[in-house]
Amino acid sequence: PLPQQSELNSFLWTIKRDPPSYFFGTIHVPYTRVWDFIPENSKKAFQQSHIVYFELDLTDPYTISALTSCQLLPQGENLQDVLPRDIYRRLKRHLEYVKLMMPSWMTPDQRGKGLYADYLFNAIAGNWERKRPVWVMLMVNSLTEVDIKSRGVPVLDLYLAQEAERMRKQTGAVEKVEEQCHPLNGLNFSQVIFALNQTLLQQESLRAGSFQIPYTTEDLIKHYNCGDLSSIIFNHDTSQVPNFINATLPAHERITAQEIDSYFRQELIYKRNERMGRRVKDLLEEYPDKSFFFAFGAGHFMGNNTVIDVLRREGYEVEHTPAGQAINNGKPPKTLLAFSSSSPAHSPYVVSQELPLPLHPRKEEEEELLPHLLLHDGIDVLEKVDRKYKKKKKKQQKKQRLRQFNDLWVRIEESATDPPPRIRIINGYITVEPQPRGHGRFSHARTDTSGTHRLFHSLLISLLTLAMHMIRLH
Repeated sequence: PLPQQSELNSFLWTIKRDPPSYFFGTIHVPYTRVWDFIPENSKKAFQQSHIVYFELDLTDPYTISALTSCQLLPQGENLQDVLPRDIYRRLKRHLEYVKLMMPSWMTPDQRGKGLYADYLFNAIAGNWERKRPVWVMLMVNSLTEVDIKSRGVPVLDLYLAQEAERMRKQTGAVEKVEEQCHPLNGLNFSQVIFALNQTLLQQESLRAGSFQIPYTTEDLIKHYNCGDLSSIIFNHDTSQVPNFINATLPAHERITAQEIDSYFRQELIYKRNERMGRRVKDLLEEYPDKSFFFAFGAGHFMGNNTVIDVLRREGYEVEHTPAGQAINNGKPPKTLLAFSSSSPAHSPYVVSQELPLPLHPRKEEEEELLPHLLLHDGIDVLEKVDRKYKKKKKKQQKKQRLRQFNDLWVRIEESATDPPPRIRIINGYITVEPQPRGHGRFSHARTDTSGTHRLFHSLLISLLTLAMHMIRLH
């Protein structure tokens, strides 16, 4: 049985202003495992806020393009060219084992949703030989039975992004993908090889039954649901890199492991906390009459040098909000706010968007968004989307030339048809969702040509009349 509301976890902090804004700590596990343990006041703060911000913009095509570029080896290199032969062989052998085991790891529910093992493996690891070693290490670390069983259910922050879209809230991001991605590429080669080797050793030991991971996803979920605000485990979830430090390592390897841990803690937690905190401050100052809900990984609010510490140093009063405490925003949120990200204060990293009105309710599995960017899924899929995006951009540039009669005729014809479907990546696989009429470039076509409809209507009648006369003459 679920505990009482007052006994539930609380990863909610209130930024004292009028109207108040909120910090909320998320974790990267299926939302269904934690949603019932999140107190009502946290959910109410989300519902009543005007604008919801995440770490990254999960819907911008540029994000996909930047992530693809960041993960791939430069100049068309292959992993076989850069890895020591022994590590490459072990990596290939382990991925063959994962591919063999995946059908038995899949759940009946996943199969019922049309998720099949071969397709899922190809979406996650199909392009592994083109990835940088550090991203392959992270991919191998997440290709476990527990992780595979959770595919198809959005993690908590993605679920909140879905809900924000469904509620037609304004959304944005405080980071660019490069700011999360480039620090991972900053490890030197020997550190990367050490990390990949340790990850393979862990996975090989797990297969042999001789190793137990120091903390698991189940531990993470338990700490989160119990509201353990002091748990160090959330820092590893935030940086999403494994912990290589253990007592069995020889002294020189332990030093390397500590260097890697220190580097990731500095680059992926402390520096990001400082940057995210400053950008939160910019937003609060630029929009003093708006209530924000900032949903970041819980590790950004734990320990030292947190996002909260940055705000407090800037003079803001931020207090933890326990479960059961009343939430009162004062001003109700407006739908589809006129909210611009063009201000120089935050234009380089904030992307706000006007979300289209859905014409009909959609099933949950159709609403899922991009996987969290540090889950490293489906580069082959991402490349296809990126190529489509670039082709579309070229076409749009071509259309800006002086239009002839035939161009205008086709333009009108286009505006009368349904727009092409929108492709979405869902936790490593694709769904195709038709866009409602009246959105995107087709709505512009309809607007641009509204004045020409009458002209061509009369021209068409004239042409038809002339054709009838010609028929009679013949």
